[in-house]
Amino acid sequence: MTFDRQTYFARIGFHGEAVPTLETLQHIHLLHTCSIPFENLDALLGRTIRLELDNVFEKLVVAGRGGYCYEQNALLRAALEDIGFGVEDLAARVLITQPPEMPARTHRLLLVTINKQRYLADVGFGGKTLTSPLRLETDVEQPTAHGVYRLTHLDGDYLLSIKQQDGWMPLYRFDLQPQYFSDFQVANHYVSTWPESHFRHHLMLCLHKPDGTTLTLSNRQFSGEQREDMADERAVYQLLQEKFGLRLDHEQYGISFDEFASICPK
Repeated sequence: MTFDRQTYFARIGFHGEAVPTLETLQHIHLLHTCSIPFENLDALLGRTIRLELDNVFEKLVVAGRGGYCYEQNALLRAALEDIGFGVEDLAARVLITQPPEMPARTHRLLLVTINKQRYLADVGFGGKTLTSPLRLETDVEQPTAHGVYRLTHLDGDYLLSIKQQDGWMPLYRFDLQPQYFSDFQVANHYVSTWPESHFRHHLMLCLHKPDGTTLTLSNRQFSGEQREDMADERAVYQLLQEKFGLRLDHEQYGISFDEFASICPK
């Protein structure tokens, strides 16, 4: 199914006026991250992750699944362009889980322009995902409902960091070089099939809540409303549906319990 505005709006619960303003961008950005979970189940299952918009829309909207950055930000871009926003694709080097050497550009994010003001939009970065767009301005703290962020300059790049109790945690670095579908096809294939990719070995889910809390699942450790280790595969399978809102019954994108049990980390 190609992109359909009303079906997407129903998925995220948007009932406002679809006009290309900052208020609309902020509202959609928050609702998206509170409705469509970040998850990597298909990579764990060894399924091919298709980035064509028809596939992304069917999976994340119609089938009621989630996805990771290439899918999440593809869907957000389609929605914003449909409304009339100016949007460009960018790529970032993830620093939060990488060694000190320069990592590859494996994260998809968006640059949105409104009345000549540029904003960073990103609904696909797991537990540290932005829930509000950030102004493309450096050296200023930018609070959101789920954390305080800051952009700084780093060797000609922008560096995005999140404020922690003990200081600033670097998340990723990026420049403003436009990226294309082919760039993300290559990166997506790499992170979803490379044997050492953490997307292939670690179960990761995240869903933000409008009240400022965040639900996360890292392998079998669930946190948010409470923190607990899930000892039973059946309990984890139910958690995916009850807490993260995943639908797992779709003909193409559904996941049976037996399929999930085969890849659920021990």
